[in-house]
Amino acid sequence: MNDIRKEVVIEAPIEKVWKFVGTAEGLAAWFMPNDMKPVEGEPFELQAGPWGTSVCRVTRVQAPSAFAFDWGKDWHLSFELEERGGQTHLTFIHGGWQEGMATEFGEPHDVVQPRMDGGWTGLVQKLKQVAEAGE
Repeated sequence: MNDIRKEVVIEAPIEKVWKFVGTAEGLAAWFMPNDMKPVEGEPFELQAGPWGTSVCRVTRVQAPSAFAFDWGKDWHLSFELEERGGQTHLTFIHGGWQEGMATEFGEPHDVVQPRMDGGWTGLVQKLKQVAEAGE
């Protein structure tokens, strides 16, 4: 199965966008409440609403250009940021999708993946909005 991939240009400098990608408070502003510390190898929890708590692990912290973490047992999320003349080009990738696999909540990847793809479209736009408006 293909990774979910989203790209967006954010009208804000990279350091400002980084705050919404590489910090617990920033992630909570547009994604989910969490107790993430931006330290490679550190476990943390996402509060996934009706799906409960998801255990995650930070896998890459390269401020202000890259942040990545494992989400649950299968998924890997990565954020690549590139400064372009006062704007930030963000590439988001949600990988780990496999045919025949199911999430820890028992849903098949091939059912969840299209739903998550649509969800990420909205979430990346929400990230853009909060980063452009935020301090």
